[in-house]
Amino acid sequence: MNLFGEDKIDDSASFTLADRMRPRVLDEIVGQDKLIGAGTPLRAAIENKRISSMVFWGPPGCGKTTLARVIANETGIRFLSYSAVLSGIKEIKNVIKLAEQRLANSGDRSILFIDEVHRFNKAQQDAFLPYVERGSIIFVGATTENPSFEIISPLLSRLTVFVLEPLRPENIVELLQRAISDKERGLGAMELTVEDGVIEKIAQLSAGDARFALSTLEVSANTAPDGLISESFVAQVLQRERLLYDKNGEEHYNLISALHKSVRDSDPDAAIYWLARMLEAGEDALYIVRRMMRMAVEDIGLADPSAIRHAISAKEFYQFLGSPEGDIALFQLAVYLAIAPKSNSIYIAQKRAVRDIRDGKTGPVPMVIRNAPTRLMKELGYGTGYKYAHDFEEHLTKNQHFPDGIEPPTYYEPSDQGVEERIRKRLGEIERELRKRREE
Repeated sequence: MNLFGEDKIDDSASFTLADRMRPRVLDEIVGQDKLIGAGTPLRAAIENKRISSMVFWGPPGCGKTTLARVIANETGIRFLSYSAVLSGIKEIKNVIKLAEQRLANSGDRSILFIDEVHRFNKAQQDAFLPYVERGSIIFVGATTENPSFEIISPLLSRLTVFVLEPLRPENIVELLQRAISDKERGLGAMELTVEDGVIEKIAQLSAGDARFALSTLEVSANTAPDGLISESFVAQVLQRERLLYDKNGEEHYNLISALHKSVRDSDPDAAIYWLARMLEAGEDALYIVRRMMRMAVEDIGLADPSAIRHAISAKEFYQFLGSPEGDIALFQLAVYLAIAPKSNSIYIAQKRAVRDIRDGKTGPVPMVIRNAPTRLMKELGYGTGYKYAHDFEEHLTKNQHFPDGIEPPTYYEPSDQGVEERIRKRLGEIERELRKRREE
């Protein structure tokens, strides 16, 4: 590649099947009809050669780099490709300056494609601002992470975000079939024999990642005895099912969110599924237990007070046995939490109280409920008039419990679920008894 990139990108010279089989025109791209289908804004911009700076957000292997390259081919704009992992800002800025000179001399613009742009820190991302602002280059970024969190606001405000969807199994099947039959760029010349169902199996295990699927096919084709690709042979190549998961990325939070919402929605089967997904992908089991402890108090609370005890027991069980024996305790906990009665009353009560405190409702502790361990404190009135509940009928009395000037609020409102139904009944009994005493 020269200093300004190629006029036309040629993937046929690539050593890998995934690169050789990259779509070269828009109509070869699969699975992104919502983004580049007929009549979509992005397709119209490409066909009219009116491209502005943008960022592509999507999971690995969905076609972010491919789409950027196709845009360059379709528009005839020079393509400068860099990776935030392998390239430095200084190197990129030098090329941008040369691209600016080219723009000034010939009027020809350049696409600057930055793969994994989220890998650049804030200061490095700042470096792109003046060039994007002036339109010196057409900035195209690609990221697997949420741009709202990973791209600085000044830069993001100057980019259009396009979301690419994970490829569906049928999309992967189409790409694999192309690779098998294509004699120029694919594996057609090898005259492979592929057993029925193998392509579909690879597609299913690829988790929407075309690059992974094509790489699996390529390794299988290069090592299969007598050119026969069977399902059992592919299983040997894969060794284990490949799961889309990044413990430091967005998918990590997507999966724990799926588990949490499955529990909250009382769906034990879904809870089992998402828990299995996370464990199979290598998630820290204790992280999952910590999150399920949160579910026990946030979504179940006093509707079933034993839920938190079950969560603690599951943690201790797992810590004692470890994996895989201890995993069953996590599944038992997930099912228990899913089928338990639900209430977020405690969670809401906490939020209400914190809001009031932050709003300034923080007067002094009433004298009547202050402790008076010394003679001086008693002389100052600490604890004066305090009524000891156990000295009264039904162990009920009423002291001032909130600071002066604060009307006693109602933070906790029990639901009608599980144990909270009894709690609500008990609170009603307390209120009626105290009201009766006030009236006497």
